[in-house]
Amino acid sequence: MKRLTIASLLSLFFIQFGLGQANCSKYYPMIEGASFEYTNYDRKGKSDGTASYKVTNVSTAGENTSATMAMELNDKKGKEIYKTDYEFTCTGNMVTVDYQSLVPTTMLEQYKDMEMDISGTDLELPNNLSVGQQLSDANVTLKISMSGVNINTTIDLVNRKVEKKESITTSAGTFDCYVIYTDNNIKAMMINQSFPSRVWFAEGVGMIKQESYNKSGKLMGSTQLTAFSK
Repeated sequence: MKRLTIASLLSLFFIQFGLGQANCSKYYPMIEGASFEYTNYDRKGKSDGTASYKVTNVSTAGENTSATMAMELNDKKGKEIYKTDYEFTCTGNMVTVDYQSLVPTTMLEQYKDMEMDISGTDLELPNNLSVGQQLSDANVTLKISMSGVNINTTIDLVNRKVEKKESITTSAGTFDCYVIYTDNNIKAMMINQSFPSRVWFAEGVGMIKQESYNKSGKLMGSTQLTAFSK
């Protein structure tokens, strides 16, 4: 279990990218110094800030390769509002991402400057993606203390599947992607919400775009890759 002090909101869940070492990861950056910038947009397509990521350490022990990702979140005016690190590991043809990265920005914005305990099941992404493939579920639980009151929130990522292949264009270029669909279920006190999302992955780069929708299928927000280097 991890204990964090929330200075402000964290960035989007599902930040996965990069070309790894040979026979390790196609979609995660196992290269020290690899960096990525994503821009978050609201439902009207207006910029809502940026999230910058950099691989700060890579180590190998036997068949396992581990990397540390440093994340910095800035608001739409460019002001830094949050920093953190999280881990991901590559073994064989599977990458496992620290469940901490599953926490969405809107959730932590609500509980900024509070202490929080986070636990869960890591997110997995295999190298051998194919259309129609079912992927493992993931989840994260947040326990928050607020004025002597404990608030528990659970986020479950279920029904994960490779939906299709698609070519998309962002300001960073044009990419051939696999599209992964997920149902996101959030339970917090009397609140029980479900909403779908899609993530576009390109081999050698990683996450290119992410979209979240309401129950009616209308876009609630999105994230796009706007810069990267490795």
